[in-house]
Amino acid sequence: IEAGEAIVIANAEGARTTPSVVAFAKDGERLVGVTAKRQAVTNNERTFMSVKREMGTDWKEGVDDNQYTPQEISAFILQKLKADAEAYLGHEVKQAVVTCPAYFTDAQRKATKDAGRIAGLEVLRIINEPTAAAIFFGMSSGIVSSASEKSTKLMVYDLGGGTFDVSIMAINGTRFQTLATDGDVRLGGKDFDERVVNLMANQFIEDHGLDPRTDPEDCAQMWLDAESIKKSLSERQKISTTCHHSGLRSRIEFTREEFERNTSDLLSRTEITTELVLKESGLVWDDIEHVVLLGGSSRMPMVQKLLSRISGKSINQSISPD
Repeated sequence: IEAGEAIVIANAEGARTTPSVVAFAKDGERLVGVTAKRQAVTNNERTFMSVKREMGTDWKEGVDDNQYTPQEISAFILQKLKADAEAYLGHEVKQAVVTCPAYFTDAQRKATKDAGRIAGLEVLRIINEPTAAAIFFGMSSGIVSSASEKSTKLMVYDLGGGTFDVSIMAINGTRFQTLATDGDVRLGGKDFDERVVNLMANQFIEDHGLDPRTDPEDCAQMWLDAESIKKSLSERQKISTTCHHSGLRSRIEFTREEFERNTSDLLSRTEITTELVLKESGLVWDDIEHVVLLGGSSRMPMVQKLLSRISGKSINQSISPD
């Protein structure tokens, strides 16, 4: 809290968000965040992304002579956040509140808490991500007030990199209540990226008869390019890129229309979940006063168009989805 305002502490690289990526360099050095993401192309087999999807499972992955669990990989990310916060604040950070998807099971929540413990933190509480978003939105918009007896209903639509969830929240004065929630641990921005990777590969196969996805480094580069293309198409109508493999290359052009057409089924999955959660809450769209968009992938214009269509409301990004 600075000057009465809550701020996000920037990490060592100066950014307010840290990619959930962990890598082990060839010399054994552990990299976390943007440095890990940058070398994913040349070190793909020793790089871990989207491990959140594996929380609470018996997933394990080996590097050199070590086997790592999802809790341990997550702990490396939390350790970096802890260290960056300590450098900014000038003192040790011992405690934390950690958020997780609202539909996480007890096993997944325990794994999340274990990750915090491994990172050297006392996890005071695990709270749902939409609850955290509702608290921020409620505080910053002035809805939260001890003097207010009004009940405000809001929907939190969270399309992150690896997971999706949607929750209906009620704010009564200073009390937050989850009326309904559901989601998909296997749906996120990564799945939209994969469609772009496949489009790039299909064009290269058509041009040269070879599949660039068979080369680990070329495939990793395509994934990075796909994420960049997805982000660019949120701002522009079309963009082009070059795909390289086996000394050959293909120039590929993408349009927003093509991207939206090839990912429409993924978006439809979020629509089905959204309507089910609304029904479960016992409310109708007219009862929902605010729709809060969360997660970087909610920046895609088609997300806002979908929600505007099904709700009959004007939906826009009123707060940072990060």
